[in-house]
Amino acid sequence: MRYAELRRHTDNEGDRLTPQGAADAEMTGRGGLHPPYAAFVSTGAARATQMPGILRHAAGQDDTPITAATGLRSSVENRWRDAARAAGKRADLEDIRALDPGLAGRESWLLGSALRQVMAGLPEGGRALVAGHSPTTEAAVPGLAGLVVPPLGKGKGVLLVEDGGDYQVEPLD
Repeated sequence: MRYAELRRHTDNEGDRLTPQGAADAEMTGRGGLHPPYAAFVSTGAARATQMPGILRHAAGQDDTPITAATGLRSSVENRWRDAARAAGKRADLEDIRALDPGLAGRESWLLGSALRQVMAGLPEGGRALVAGHSPTTEAAVPGLAGLVVPPLGKGKGVLLVEDGGDYQVEPLD
């Protein structure tokens, strides 16, 4: 079995966490982690790299590198942002798919492929903490596992469990 905690980064302004976002990440680190982690992964964006940096420190694993899985960062972020904005504040992936089927379909496959590489790089029993964005984090899950997850709040996440090529998704505390 392999595990990946998929977490949305906390509050940001531009490509940096806000002071409140950093504080919220620290709060998550005080009670919402499940170490040890074999890998800390970000999309490569600064805000998504700050988050696992804070959580890595909270887990006592400062010497574990943060890997940028750039395939988890969409090359069409503005298109995602526009579709999510048009779909409304509580929109989920299906709402976005209804507005822009090509975006959700192709991107979900691409993002899911990148997530598959993260999972494949874990040792048996290994766990990764993956920090990303919304709604692209949610879009990666059906691209990999065929399962739809609800929209993630800032700092929130889900646990992806792989067992012999089969996947399950569980809520994180």
